[in-house]
Amino acid sequence: MIKDLSILIPTYNNVCIELVKSLYKQASEISNNNKNSFEYEIIVGDDGSTNKKTIEENEDINNIPNCRYITREHNEGRSAIRNFLARQAKYSYLLFIDSDMVVKNKSYLDNYIHAENSDVIYGGYRINGNHEILKNNLRYIYESKNKRNGNASERRKNPYSDFHTSNFIVRRALMLEYPLDERFRKYGYEDVLWGKKIRLKGIKINHVENSLSFEKFESNADFIAKTEEGMNTLYQFKDELKGYSIIINYAEKLDEFHLKGIVSMLFSLIRKLLKRKLSGNKPSVFLFNIYKLGFYCSLTNNA
Repeated sequence: MIKDLSILIPTYNNVCIELVKSLYKQASEISNNNKNSFEYEIIVGDDGSTNKKTIEENEDINNIPNCRYITREHNEGRSAIRNFLARQAKYSYLLFIDSDMVVKNKSYLDNYIHAENSDVIYGGYRINGNHEILKNNLRYIYESKNKRNGNASERRKNPYSDFHTSNFIVRRALMLEYPLDERFRKYGYEDVLWGKKIRLKGIKINHVENSLSFEKFESNADFIAKTEEGMNTLYQFKDELKGYSIIINYAEKLDEFHLKGIVSMLFSLIRKLLKRKLSGNKPSVFLFNIYKLGFYCSLTNNA
């Protein structure tokens, strides 16, 4: 059993006080149970939020026992804020949770602290939302198709590639020894490279069924913009992420048959049409995957 835990929540322009309250309720119940000796803290790290109202609402976190809300002046990126929180933590195990996640399981924390002892434990996430309302939302459709995120047995088939920093426990000493790569300042893939790093060190990721709920879905246009940012990140670190990305694998196959340049040219011709279809009603996951591959090939072809 894990005896002490620092719950760390990086956030940016997102009100997460309800998430903190739900975690505090579970942690305090475990701590107050005389059968357990359990200490905890909850730290929210604000990575330079620009929305003053959001900051003001999150400041109420400081009024919850064992909870802290720390603001940083500048946005340093997804890796840096997590490394900062790891240094701020005082307990031997860290639980990282993205601020847009929702706790649905009343035994969520209890499941983690009684999980099989491991240096790294990943619980996954599940998509929740009103299908009738969200049936034309590209992010909702895309995430709903990816069943392995909420299925530990599927994730165990590719334990290091199917790992995300949205919901995982790690020994603090290990996180300090192997921090996230702070070159990753933009969206995407810092968790994949970290998974590769600990695999090379022979450290096991224990995949368990202890998912959080993902319920916030940006507009189609915003998700496409975020995806383009992710493809730029993937291209920037393509050499280090080789073998850990299906997009890189497909691009290499196209290159083997001297087709990458053709794909890049075709993408430049239909990019606006694809983007218009994906941004509108009834977006297609198939076309979205084509868009990602075409966008990535255009980056490699224009380099």
